[in-house]
Amino acid sequence: MPYGRPSPQPDAGRLALPVTRTDLDLASYADRVGGWSTSLANVAEVMIPCLDIAGARSVCEVGAYAGDLTRLLSDWAAKAGATVIAVDPSPKPALVELDERRDELELVRQTSIEALPHIELPNAVIIDGDHNYWTVREELRLIAERAVDGDMPLLMFHDISWPHAYRDDYFAPELIPEDSRHPMAGPDESRGLYPGDPGLRPGGPPYPRSAATEGGARNGVRAAIEDFVAENPGLRFTGVPAFFGFGVVWHEEAPWAEQLAEHLEPWDANPVIARLEANRVRHLADMQVQANELWKARERLARQEAVLRRLLESSAFSVAERMSRLRGRAGVGKGQAVISKDEVRRALEG
Repeated sequence: MPYGRPSPQPDAGRLALPVTRTDLDLASYADRVGGWSTSLANVAEVMIPCLDIAGARSVCEVGAYAGDLTRLLSDWAAKAGATVIAVDPSPKPALVELDERRDELELVRQTSIEALPHIELPNAVIIDGDHNYWTVREELRLIAERAVDGDMPLLMFHDISWPHAYRDDYFAPELIPEDSRHPMAGPDESRGLYPGDPGLRPGGPPYPRSAATEGGARNGVRAAIEDFVAENPGLRFTGVPAFFGFGVVWHEEAPWAEQLAEHLEPWDANPVIARLEANRVRHLADMQVQANELWKARERLARQEAVLRRLLESSAFSVAERMSRLRGRAGVGKGQAVISKDEVRRALEG
């Protein structure tokens, strides 16, 4: 599949399967309505049944951050008799606190590249760490090398849709080999990423550590997954185009492969969900553009107000005001507007 192209659309005539329900109270995990909804917990109805179908009893979450998804996984693990390994080199306090009070959770404070060679290979791995081609390919290589007799763990991914499907992002650019890094957008906050634009757009959401250009070889999370699947016969990839994209990879010879495929089939490249997500991210980007314009307008007004307040305090302006009044009384410069301090004060109070 060419880089940057959408996945093939599913058969429009297929019958949708019922949504799998879970016994977890998912409402408490979801991001607030109106936010960017960056947590994989938003696709829990799709993800948690995958773990159950695969009979997973150990899960590794790469990129746990503040523990939003980790908390959901821990609650699932407590009921399923499973364990969770959260891998994050810089965990937020909420994740540290969660680790301290949950017996089924183990926090590993390392990068994925450091942790994956030595932790016990789990039944399932959720990859949501550094969103770039090199890191994801290295994570997959390390997992595949440890899979005994091709017994590949169930693999799940976040950010397989815009903006990082085919555009790298580097949390720590210095950790990525120089020849594996694309030129970055940089700190210019006047330009950013925008859906459908392969470059940078004025006012778009700023992603200073993202690649300046979308597409091309070895660029983005989804590109890394697609290349890995193409190079390893027997693997199957499904992409759910919701909440920045949720991906699943599994081996077709796994004993649970057919049941997993049946569960994921109605979600795979679902055109309605894809349109909803495209609409959602476009609105998010437009909100950022509008926020940037509002910020610029406020900055401009603040500068104008500062100038007017300096005028009020200026003795030269006081003299000019008196001279204007005298010229008016003397009949000089008739028809010319006279600006007074009272007029400036009214404008500032306005």
